[in-house]
Amino acid sequence: MIVTVTLNTAIDKTLSVPNFRLGRRHRTVEQTTMPGGKGVNVARVLKTLGAPVIATGLAGGATGTRIVDQLTQLSVLSDFVRIGEESRTNTAVIDPTNGEQTEINERGPKVSERETELFIDKLLYLAKGASVCVFAGSLPREVDADIYAHLIRELRRLNVLTVVDTDGEPLRRAVRAEPDVISPNVLESEELVGHEFNDDEDRMIAVREMCELGARDAVMTMPDGCFAQMTPPDRPEPVLFRVRVRAGSIEPRATVGSGDAFLAGFVAARYQGRDHADSLAFGVACGAESTQHLGAGLVDPDRVERLLADVEVERPTLAPQT
Repeated sequence: MIVTVTLNTAIDKTLSVPNFRLGRRHRTVEQTTMPGGKGVNVARVLKTLGAPVIATGLAGGATGTRIVDQLTQLSVLSDFVRIGEESRTNTAVIDPTNGEQTEINERGPKVSERETELFIDKLLYLAKGASVCVFAGSLPREVDADIYAHLIRELRRLNVLTVVDTDGEPLRRAVRAEPDVISPNVLESEELVGHEFNDDEDRMIAVREMCELGARDAVMTMPDGCFAQMTPPDRPEPVLFRVRVRAGSIEPRATVGSGDAFLAGFVAARYQGRDHADSLAFGVACGAESTQHLGAGLVDPDRVERLLADVEVERPTLAPQT
């Protein structure tokens, strides 16, 4: 079983608005509304791919009830802790004429110490039947930035593989707890390692630095794929990967949630026992295919399989450190 954790759940609205301009009145030509938050998006893709998954986290108010009900309609198992304050609503506006997207994410509810304790107890219970746990997304108000780090250490005692996709201080603390995999995007990676990247060599150095900070494996998602450093179980030395979709293979329609789709594909492949190269390639195919859909956490498994033929896996090398 795979457990996904979403502490800052949401209802995600995605609007397609041609020629979007600030300060103007617009009408949508298409829109979607679905349960969201990064971990929920990951869970939805995992379910679509046929992987056994249960989504947990915090959900509050009528919005929280709607999130749980919609997951049930999608046949995604869930077990959320109900909280007193209302879960958030996020809005993404996509302009189909130029591909630009604008995201407005609410900061989320305030969570009490007691509600946090109830969630921790629930996760540790669910983890007894799990082999993988994905921590994804931001934290709501009043939740300690150390929570992911604390839970990574707890799940290690249960031999559960931990995967983290967050940013800022929660990510910095989580990395020090030595998770099995982290999956930040480029901006989140720059913040984590403390410097900007100018070229591919900088990005390769960055995934190595993220592993030196504590993560066993590090993946940096890119618009066309990812950079990664992985340590195979049968090799003492880590391996660098550059995985991407061949240029011109697919024209993105909307990129909201593509990183979540990548992570779900990667985790699903790892869960099935595929090696690192195949898992990264499958994740990249899922992330790329998801850009064809309006709304996060949507993929077509048949199209993912066809797109795999256009995914290139390279193993670049870095000059030795001096």
